[in-house]
Amino acid sequence: MKGEYPFYHLAAGLAKMAKILIIYHSRTGHIRKMAEAVVKGAKGTGAEATLCEVTECNVDDLLKHDAVIVGSPTYYGLVAGPIKDFFDRSVIHHGKLEGKIGGAFASSAILGGGVESTILSILQMMLVHGMIIQGQSKGNHFGAVSIGSPDEKVLDQCLDLGKRIAKLASSLHG
Repeated sequence: MKGEYPFYHLAAGLAKMAKILIIYHSRTGHIRKMAEAVVKGAKGTGAEATLCEVTECNVDDLLKHDAVIVGSPTYYGLVAGPIKDFFDRSVIHHGKLEGKIGGAFASSAILGGGVESTILSILQMMLVHGMIIQGQSKGNHFGAVSIGSPDEKVLDQCLDLGKRIAKLASSLHG
């Protein structure tokens, strides 16, 4: 029976655990702290979550996961160079990331420092790859944001981001 039905694992109640990749760049530690909360939120749903500093990530890792969540500090109102470089190198997988789930989070030194434009630049790169982006009607519409060091409210937003993306990935890819 198992070999005859490609979705046997679903029928048997053995749905695949979603695999989430959290990529980040952090000089001050603020984004790392946020990334750790995103991982905790994703794992809280039962998903497998992998944390990867962008300079240690391989673009091939994108193919091995159901969802990718990226965090960046804001530099001149945009995504940090190492994150942009990673996406530039991901062109070798253009067309192969369609249907994967994407999400983003960012921090800025000051209010009005470009944190939302940083998140949107990450989401734009994901959309070009054909990834699915889930917004949020309440709170931070585009992704979790912090001004300076993340406080408990921001870390709760990061937990929620990890949970939402993991649940969506599980429902679409599980």
